[in-house]
Amino acid sequence: MNSVSPVGTAAPIEIDPADVLERQRAGALLLDVREDSERAGGFAEGSIGLPRGAIGARIGDVAPDPQREILAICASGQRSRLAVQTLRDMGYAHSRSVRGGFARWLAEGLPSESGALGVDASERYARHLVLPEVGVAGQQKLARARVALIGAGGLGAPALLYLAAAGVGHLTVIDDDRVERSNLQRQVIHTDARIGIGKAESARAALHALNPQVHIEAVAQRVQAANVEALVRGHDMVIDGADNFPTRYLLSAASRRLNIPLVYGAVHRFSGQIGVFDPRRADSPCYRCLFPYPPSAAEAPNCSEAGVLGVLPGVIGLLQATEALKLVLGIGKPLVGRVLCYDALAGVFRELRLPRDPQCPGCAADAYFTGYEDIARVCTADSLT
Repeated sequence: MNSVSPVGTAAPIEIDPADVLERQRAGALLLDVREDSERAGGFAEGSIGLPRGAIGARIGDVAPDPQREILAICASGQRSRLAVQTLRDMGYAHSRSVRGGFARWLAEGLPSESGALGVDASERYARHLVLPEVGVAGQQKLARARVALIGAGGLGAPALLYLAAAGVGHLTVIDDDRVERSNLQRQVIHTDARIGIGKAESARAALHALNPQVHIEAVAQRVQAANVEALVRGHDMVIDGADNFPTRYLLSAASRRLNIPLVYGAVHRFSGQIGVFDPRRADSPCYRCLFPYPPSAAEAPNCSEAGVLGVLPGVIGLLQATEALKLVLGIGKPLVGRVLCYDALAGVFRELRLPRDPQCPGCAADAYFTGYEDIARVCTADSLT
């Protein structure tokens, strides 16, 4: 441990963490020169955050008296040494770097405070935190978000995995089906060892293993007229990973009545499509603007008859997760009024405009809600995913 002595222009450039506490009591300023995203995981007690890149512009506000002693701390001691050089060049002669940084501070058991996110979240979401469009505030939005995902199949699998990885705080997985071997070609959230287990519970196990911080609610129910509103109420949005048209019509009606955005996706053979129906926006179409009435069984063959390329639901499901994250964070341009279509064989995306239909049976000005209805199922289970 270094002995504590009066500091001046000839003072050593570094100081041991244990000596900092005594210098703080004597009036020294402990300056954390890490980025705000790093401080979100925790910081030395009593420290003031000022990123190294902002020292030149803001140090006068933090320490107007250049004679005040400043002790700079970073993650490991490298940036703080550079910060001290900057401070001394600016006339803050009584400045030193904390040797070993915050890592050594913690190792020596010195007092610290929890950041806005905590150590686990700060490390886990480090690549989010450095994005200006996300940052600490955005990550906190994700942690507070509640998303209902209908179907833990081909679309639900990738969407759930990436939403959990991103830190969406509450995910409700709604699916009454069980894992079958034929699912594993595309429903990558499940494993061979979990064949025969309910899909909602299988998904919950996988998501908990990926991110224990996220609360996963597994609901082994099929969406019907009698329960659709209760299942999705209280969520910030619904992601449609359903396997049949009747469920989609129920979700469309419920999302409009509850004013909840619906992120739609579907796949067939080598093509897929995705869109966002947001009843909070006056210009947004609804699902029935795209499909006013259910197609016939001949028009919508199931994947056991028509087949589906296994990776295709992964592409569309990831795009659904992307749209969901954009909606939670309030960034970018959601796919409202647009349907994005993907042709895997040609390797091309194309966008179709979908304006709100003034004659739509679901959202027209004169449309009248007569209650939820279980439409006769025209597609067998697994028809789209």
